[in-house]
Amino acid sequence: MASARRIELLLTANVENLGIVGDVVRVRMGFARNYLVPMGVAEVPTQEKMDALSEQREVALKAYEANRSEQASTIEKLEGITLTLTRSANDQGGLYGSVTQRDIADALVENGFSVDTRAVRLHTAIRRVGEYPVTIQFGTNMKVEVEVTINADRPLEDREEMQFDDEGNLIIVEQAKTPDETPHEGNAKVPEATEEVTEETADA
Repeated sequence: MASARRIELLLTANVENLGIVGDVVRVRMGFARNYLVPMGVAEVPTQEKMDALSEQREVALKAYEANRSEQASTIEKLEGITLTLTRSANDQGGLYGSVTQRDIADALVENGFSVDTRAVRLHTAIRRVGEYPVTIQFGTNMKVEVEVTINADRPLEDREEMQFDDEGNLIIVEQAKTPDETPHEGNAKVPEATEEVTEETADA
């Protein structure tokens, strides 16, 4: 199978997950044609253009390195932490609303961690109380897993037999009746009648 055609372009601005100003990158033709070039953040590289962007690149590189250093520090600080959120819930632990990436990012920021919404890797919103592992990731090679605990804002019913599906809906489990509990037509019990004895006269 032939690989998709690629083209070399010079970035004239920082592009997240791709590079910083002054980088020469190889990208798919479609990405170049539909996004990079129309947005004015990339163009065909020439030595003259690369030299013109050298100062901007130096500034961008320092900012990039400072940002990566901050992210590495944040990852280190997040090791082993548990983030606890309190939400309104029904008696079965289902949340009135859900906990999203933004909720988790905002809570982390409030606790002194510099984490934006895009760094929170949450496949689906959280819809019930409990403990959930959530990955915080910067770029491709810096990530850490934190535990997010969702507590209800009031005591809940203590029912161990409750089961919930992936969407947080209660699963109703019907218990099968035992043979003694299930009446059968052939052997149904008949109430015992009171025996009455009528004495007939001999000459009746």
